[in-house]
Amino acid sequence: MALFSEKNAQTQLDAEAKKVKRADLEALLERQRAIEDKVKGSGKLSRFSADIKLMFSMIRDYWKGNYRDVPWKSIAAIAGALLYVLNPLDFIPDLIIGLGFLDDVGVVALCLRLVESDLHKYAAWKEHTEESSQSA
Repeated sequence: MALFSEKNAQTQLDAEAKKVKRADLEALLERQRAIEDKVKGSGKLSRFSADIKLMFSMIRDYWKGNYRDVPWKSIAAIAGALLYVLNPLDFIPDLIIGLGFLDDVGVVALCLRLVESDLHKYAAWKEHTEESSQSA
């Protein structure tokens, strides 16, 4: 039996996403640097660095009202996954060397799979918006 399975990841992600309220997004955005620093220094989790930056970008644009073409369920899942990463005492405590980030990796990977199409649509929108503002 795996130490941290996809079922465990789904359970943890669902639990975190259910707790997320719109007001939590601002607090999450304020903690972006702490989460990105943790990701950079975590080994296996660091491969998700670019994805996590894109997640934060989408949450920021959602929070500001610039981008709303995404279901709340996806925003809540992303916020839940990022809050989970921030928590050092989650399913497998981050203090356990060699194993502590396995659950974080599982939760982020599952979240990315669940919101992949929403992130792709957002990235395309972001690119188009930036191109439009540069040519104006």
